Amino acid sequence: MKNMIAIFQKQIKDTLKNKSVLIEFLIFPVMSIIMECSIHIEGMPEHFFANMFAAMYVGMAPLVAMSAIISEEKEKNTLRVLLMSNVKPAEYLAGVGSYIWIICMMGGCVIGISGGYKGTELLSFLGIMVAGIFVSMLIGAAIGTSSKNQMAATSLTVPVMVIFAFLPMLSMFNASIEKVAKITYSQQISILINGIGKTGAGFENAVVISANLFIAAVLFWIAYKKSGMA
Repeated sequence: MKNMIAIFQKQIKDTLKNKSVLIEFLIFPVMSIIMECSIHIEGMPEHFFANMFAAMYVGMAPLVAMSAIISEEKEKNTLRVLLMSNVKPAEYLAGVGSYIWIICMMGGCVIGISGGYKGTELLSFLGIMVAGIFVSMLIGAAIGTSSKNQMAATSLTVPVMVIFAFLPMLSMFNASIEKVAKITYSQQISILINGIGKTGAGFENAVVISANLFIAAVLFWIAYKKSGMA
């Protein structure tokens, strides 16, 4: 636990210095506040911008942050030093993961509140985001672990992030894209968020998100076995 807390505190300091990671946590919450407060169009669905940005946030922020942090510390040999200092890989991942999860949930709170969610609806909104954030973190961990340096990680992260972050938005305007997007966890998160107060979670939502989670876990396990954390 002491090691996890130390890793957690270290990530707070590092993020304040790393503007590229910091902006990932801030951009969608800030955009949600601006859009929800400044744009009101007749006939526009309730919580429109908050719902759209929430799905994009889930597909981008935790994935990019996890990949960037792990790959950067591998490149600078910081991770190797930590592991040689009696920090176990599981403790390191738990410390980084809990940090990213808390920061992303704080961003989720901002997005939900800016969209007008309150009470049980806000709790449902955040509960749905938890599942998406966890899948994204696993994908980011797989990319970061398999990459030798931050440049290699970025080359993999960008296309993956674009797919998961922007498919939910594009599917709103194109039926063909929507059919393809349904197999991704970020699209199912978008469907669940848009169904808050209207429809509950269905079998398809659970199966797709679970399948994405399983695939992400397998990819991380393969990357870990092949490259290790150092």
